Amino acid sequence: MFHGTLDLDAAVPVTESAIQDVLFERGLYWASGRSGVVNLVAAHKWFNLAALKGRADAIALRREIAAQMSESEIAAALSEARAWMTTH
Repeated sequence: MFHGTLDLDAAVPVTESAIQDVLFERGLYWASGRSGVVNLVAAHKWFNLAALKGRADAIALRREIAAQMSESEIAAALSEARAWMTTH
């Protein structure tokens, strides 16, 4: 349980860019193999979502990942991204 105090005067609201940063980080997670497994489909999905939310550097990484993927893998990543967008 939290037993501290909150300084509401110094609190900063979460910006719109926070979600794109989280999505971008998820792309890095799967592209780098931090989980122990490199998952290009998942990496493409998260970079695509980050790009859609305005994270410009995600576009280049999505392209780099796509160059290593088959057409069916890209289609799966795009489908997963669309499914995520409809539920969030």
